[in-house]
Amino acid sequence: MSTADRAITLRAMPRWYLTLFTSDALERFGFYGLQAILVLYAAAPASRGGLGLPVTDAATLFGAWIGFMFMLSIAGGWLGDRVLGNRRALLAGCVAGMAGYLCLAVPAGWGAAVGLPLVAVGGAVYKPNHQAMINLMFGGSRGREAGISLMYVATQVSALAAPLLVGYLGERVSWSLAFGVAALVMLTTAVQIKVSAAQFGDVGQRPVRPLTAGERTSAVRRTGLAAGLLAAVVLGLGLAGMLSVSLAIGLVGVFSVIVPIVCYVVVYRNPGLEAHHRRRLRAFLFVFLGSTLFWMIIAHAASLLNLFARDHVDRHVFGMEIPASWLQAATPLFILLLAPLIAVGLPALAGRYHVPVKLAIGLVLVGGGFLIMSLTTVFAASGEKVSPLWLVIVYLTHACGEVIVAAVIISAAAEVLPPGFMGRTLGLMWLFAGLGGGLGSGVVRLAEVVPEPLYYLGLGGVATACGLAFALGRRALVNGLTAGPRTEQAEVDTQAVREGSR
Repeated sequence: MSTADRAITLRAMPRWYLTLFTSDALERFGFYGLQAILVLYAAAPASRGGLGLPVTDAATLFGAWIGFMFMLSIAGGWLGDRVLGNRRALLAGCVAGMAGYLCLAVPAGWGAAVGLPLVAVGGAVYKPNHQAMINLMFGGSRGREAGISLMYVATQVSALAAPLLVGYLGERVSWSLAFGVAALVMLTTAVQIKVSAAQFGDVGQRPVRPLTAGERTSAVRRTGLAAGLLAAVVLGLGLAGMLSVSLAIGLVGVFSVIVPIVCYVVVYRNPGLEAHHRRRLRAFLFVFLGSTLFWMIIAHAASLLNLFARDHVDRHVFGMEIPASWLQAATPLFILLLAPLIAVGLPALAGRYHVPVKLAIGLVLVGGGFLIMSLTTVFAASGEKVSPLWLVIVYLTHACGEVIVAAVIISAAAEVLPPGFMGRTLGLMWLFAGLGGGLGSGVVRLAEVVPEPLYYLGLGGVATACGLAFALGRRALVNGLTAGPRTEQAEVDTQAVREGSR
């Protein structure tokens, strides 16, 4: 019986799955640790080792950073598909991430300026290729979605531990020590992947569609031109005294909108795709956009909700005031508890309409969470600190939505285009998630001029309405996602009949 036909459980893991399970837990430790403390580190005064940014810039920094990382994911997927192979791309991502955390550990402004982009590059290379390896090792679709859902057990163990350890070290001991621990974990991840290479056989060892000599030359030339142009722009802005955090955040926001559109069009027009593949990709665009809204709301947990926890939540527990970053552990704790149950029941939910229905459920959940948050800010407006249970309830809705939406999108993305495009399809998925981060970095600024209750009410209402739209349009979306050569030929025949009848 093949791996694709076996149920994946904690008690019955193939060795390759255990390796990917563990490596993802280790790699995500740094990501979730940074997520828990980035806004707090950015807002902390320079005298305490922070960046000393204004609160608004600190809140938008996380959205811009995650948008930048996801924006690079299409390049990370392409790197695995065409240049390195998915497995070597995993190692490259680990090395870049480790270097980034080491730079962040340097107590100087340049360390953050270099370290944050490096960590983003590492995540952008690692994540789509890790997901590609999972899908390639499963081979078939059966068991894939449950396996991906269970993989959330690994990531959420890290997401639970990272805020507690990294958050405590950063807020109470030293930001540099917190980032140093993340770098050490990334080194461990790289070593684990390297020593376990034999478990994967030939899968991911080489690129599925390696570059031809002409394509390689063209890629090197274009990369060099892009790097040179970027360096010239940065140098020019620096000499003109125009470089600032606000400008960088704004540029990331603009590019996070432009790049997904351009990359989607490039993939859509690829000559290696047939007509029915393009129809599937057109239908999947709605899934991409739904995920954009979903991740834009989720990203608030590390920005505005984190600052709300710092300033407006009573964090005294048993006579001790816990760090604000510790509340970031609520979402992964819930996911850790729910993921095994959802992994069992998720594949049977909604039958052939499972993609739009599950996306609808996720959007309604996070939308409902923000409606609750709107009410919470009303209570906090009086100046009294509110119970942490309000935020815990919001994080519960995030957890339920995330474990459903992430698993179904990753699994569905693997079937949209042929295997040679898997890395780029998953890269597109994270690219549109990055669009959510980029848009979120701009939307967060509305909190300065819009009353907080109205801010959360508006976002919650939009997410809920979009979720209901996915549920109502489930039939049309599924028809588009399951288009095949016969479907395309039937459309051609129908059109010919119509023209003949005229």
